[in-house]
Amino acid sequence: MSESLLDVRNLQAGYGEMPVLKDVAFHIGEREIVALVGSNAAGKTTLLRALSGVLSHSGSVRYAGEEIANLPSDAIFARGLVQLPEGRQLFGDMSVHDNLLMGAYRRSDRGNLDADLGEVYRIFPVLGQRKRQLAGSMSGGEQQMCAMARALMARPRLLMIDEMSLGLAPAIVDQLLDVLQSIRSRGVTVLLVEQDVYSALRIADRGYVLEHGHIVREGRARELADDPEVKRAYLGV
Repeated sequence: MSESLLDVRNLQAGYGEMPVLKDVAFHIGEREIVALVGSNAAGKTTLLRALSGVLSHSGSVRYAGEEIANLPSDAIFARGLVQLPEGRQLFGDMSVHDNLLMGAYRRSDRGNLDADLGEVYRIFPVLGQRKRQLAGSMSGGEQQMCAMARALMARPRLLMIDEMSLGLAPAIVDQLLDVLQSIRSRGVTVLLVEQDVYSALRIADRGYVLEHGHIVREGRARELADDPEVKRAYLGV
C-alpha cells in the first residue's frame, strides 16, 4: 500500500450529549478507492462531517502529513479534501453551468476554469447538453452527475462521497462507478460511503464496515464481499 494520504485515529464525535463515533481509526492510501459501508444510522455521515471540519470532534486526523483535526472547514476544503454530500444539495434554481462554477469558487487559479469545465463536460456529456438547464429540473441521475462534476471543479485530492447510489437506477450507478475509476486514474483518491455495500465493494480496493459508531471489519474489498457475516448482514446472502 502507498503512504497514507488520510490517517484517522481515536476519532470521537457526536451531537450534544449523544456520542455517535467511538474511537474510529482507519487510513486511506494515495490513489486508493476505499469503501466505508454500513447500515443507516451507523455513523457514516457523521464521520464525513467530522473529517470535513463541519462537526467538532476529538482524536487525530492527519491529511497529507498534516494534522487537520482543529482546522476550520474552509481551510480543510482549500487543501483538497472535498465532500460530495448525500442528497446532492445542488442550487436547483441555477443552471447546471453555474452550479459547476460554484464548485470552483474557492480556487485561486481562475485561468484554468474553462479547461476544467471542458473536462467535466467530457466526463459527463449530458451535462454539456444541459448546461443552461436549471439543475433542479433534471432527473435524479443527472443531478448526481452534476453534483459529482461540481465536486471535481474544486480539484479534489481526496473526494469523499456520501451515498452516491441513493435512489438511482442500477444502470446510472454503474455509470458513476466507472467515472470513479476514471478520476482515480487522474490522481484523485476516493472515500466512498455507502449503504449499497455490493456496489461499493465492487469498485473499492479496500473497505471498512461501520456499525454503531465503531469500525467492526476491515480488509480488501473482495475479502469483505466474501465474508459470511458481511453477506448475511448487508448482502442478503
